[in-house]
This record gives sequence, structure tokens and C-alpha cells, in this order.
Amino acid sequence: MSLIISQLQDHIGTIVLDDPHRRNVLSKALVDEVMHAMEWFQKSKTRVLVLRAHSGAKVWSAGHDVRELPLPGRDPLAYNDPLITVLRGVQNTPMPVIAMIEGSVWGGACDLALSCDILIGCPTTSFCMTPAKIGVPYNASGILHFMNIMGANIVKEMFFTAKPLSAERAERVGILNHLVPVDGLEEFTYEMARNISRHSPLSISVIKEQIRLLSSAYPLNPLTFERIQGLRRLVYDSTDYTEGIQAFLEKRSPVFTGV
Repeated sequence: MSLIISQLQDHIGTIVLDDPHRRNVLSKALVDEVMHAMEWFQKSKTRVLVLRAHSGAKVWSAGHDVRELPLPGRDPLAYNDPLITVLRGVQNTPMPVIAMIEGSVWGGACDLALSCDILIGCPTTSFCMTPAKIGVPYNASGILHFMNIMGANIVKEMFFTAKPLSAERAERVGILNHLVPVDGLEEFTYEMARNISRHSPLSISVIKEQIRLLSSAYPLNPLTFERIQGLRRLVYDSTDYTEGIQAFLEKRSPVFTGV
């Protein structure tokens, strides 16, 4: 059974996340389908891609599949992790990707949404960054990604409190490009997609790649990188990491001790 729906019309591709029973969690199976669809769209000369959930969705995506996180002692967000793979896929595809967001966005799905080139939301949209709820150390590239889009203090608040950011505030801090009524969300999104599709796809793809390269043009020296990795390992080697995942699976509140 497919976990996404993909379609192409007038050079505009659409990927609909279609695993509502699991709140469109970014499992390896779903990510594999998204990656294959993006590859097909790219070969088909698609000019714009819209990433969305079904109309009326309460959750756009629940983020990383916690059941697929590794045991303690292994990096939970390593290079080939499904979440990191799909983030790279969206960031590196030459097509502009528009996130049409209805409903709440949790955890790593926030990073997926922010990896899209344009975000369009509605009053039901919210963003909640949840790694601290389950004791997961987020990776350096992901945190830098958030910092490139909004101020460091907003990033700290999102990660420290794990409380939802409303659609109105998300627009104010620069996460959402546009905030439109629910009943006009689809029309507004696809009108923007049609507008983009009329322009030079080569010019747009080159500009997108330039922006990606320039936004990541902040080199870390080897000592800093090693320090960051060492800090993250303190977390994924900890009893808090084990407790956070166990509590999630048992559907209870975790009891963190800081060790």
C-alpha cells in the first residue's frame, strides 16, 4: 500500500503525504516513496513541486518515526537516516518545492517543511520542535538550518520548550511566506505554482542552488565539529535517551534525570 499520492499536471508535481493513520510520520518506507517520486518528477521536467497532506488534515506530519530511532550508542540522526535523506532530497532537487501546510507539524517534519523553498500555511498550521521531549540530540546541520531562517532566540525557544508556534507567529518570525484562510489555501498555493512554472526553469534551478550554497557557506573548523559531535554523543549515550524513547513507546510522560 502506497504511503503517498503523486501526480503531475501542467509541469506542476504534487506529493500528498497519505499515511493519516500514523499522522504522516516520516518512516523509511514513506521517505523512500517521496524520494522515488522526486526523482521521477525531475526526469519528467517538472518545474514546481507541491508537498502537502490531504485537505482537512489535523497533522501535516508527525516527524521522525520514533520506532525507527537506533538504540543508545548510535547517532539517531546520522547521514543516511530517513529524515536526513529526505531533507537533502528536498534541498538539492533543482525544482522549487512549495510546502502547502494544513495542520500541525511536529519534530523533524518542521525541518522538512523549512527545507522547502516556499511555505504557505493557514490558521490551523503550527510548528512544534520536539526532540527535547524524548531526549534526542538534534544534529548540527538541522539547528543551523533553523538559525538561517529565524533568530537564534526563536530557535532556542522552539527547541527548549517544545511548545507549538502558531501560524500567526510563524509568519511573523519568517517561517511562513504566506498565511491564508483554509478555504483559499489550495487555490493560493497552486496559483503561485503556476506563476513559477511560467518562468525559466534553468534560471530558477541555478538561483535555488546558489542560495543553498551561500546559506551554508559558514565553515566549521575540525575542532568545533568534533566538539559538537562529542556534545551530541553525551545525549544519545545517556539514560535520558533510553527513557525518552521508552516513554514514547509506552505512551507515558518520561522521567528525565539529566544523565
